[in-house]
Amino acid sequence: MKLLIDDANIGNIKYLYEYFPVSGVTTNPSILFKNKKDPIETLIEIREFIGDDQLHIQVLSESADNIVKEARLLKEKFGENTFIKVPTNKEGLKAMRLLKNENTKITATAIYSPTQAFLASLAGADYLAPYVNRIDNLGYDGIETTIKIQNILDETNPDAKVLAASFKNTNQVLKLAEYGIDTATCSYEVFEKFIDDSNINKAVDAFVNDFKSINESKISWIDYLK
Repeated sequence: MKLLIDDANIGNIKYLYEYFPVSGVTTNPSILFKNKKDPIETLIEIREFIGDDQLHIQVLSESADNIVKEARLLKEKFGENTFIKVPTNKEGLKAMRLLKNENTKITATAIYSPTQAFLASLAGADYLAPYVNRIDNLGYDGIETTIKIQNILDETNPDAKVLAASFKNTNQVLKLAEYGIDTATCSYEVFEKFIDDSNINKAVDAFVNDFKSINESKISWIDYLK
């Protein structure tokens, strides 16, 4: 499973790139609004920092024709490895088919059902983005829905990949990783929960303290081998 950062704050992105094995950034209009900066300047800053890694940007238009126009402009501005996030409704499906003919990379977003995912894969989407926790909040099972989507793709369109989104905890991510879901995008807060430094540090401190008891003047292999 590849991990992407679901955030537009460049400070958070730089921090997560420093410590975690990530492969790109996903954004949406709400995330850009939350960042409280000019959205184009924000996206330029992100693209410059992440280089050729994946950058996912969501369109704002509702009609297929305008979605296509937006996608062309975004692709021109932010490069070939920019995935255009298109909502999976009727106008979105129409736009996906048009964009596929232009070799645009497409992420079908706002997916709540296997039916949406199936149709988006037929329309040419490269990634299908089910909203795991939002599906849970509707009274359904986001993990099972995502797994069902993967099963459908395995049988009908193995070239399309699942990009699972909307997580509240790391256990949701790990369950999908265990099943073989291709990609997950996680918030800064979820990334921080992947590593429980307090327990890890407690164990490491115990090891180091035992080692120090051998020779208090030498606290690492550097002291022994320099």
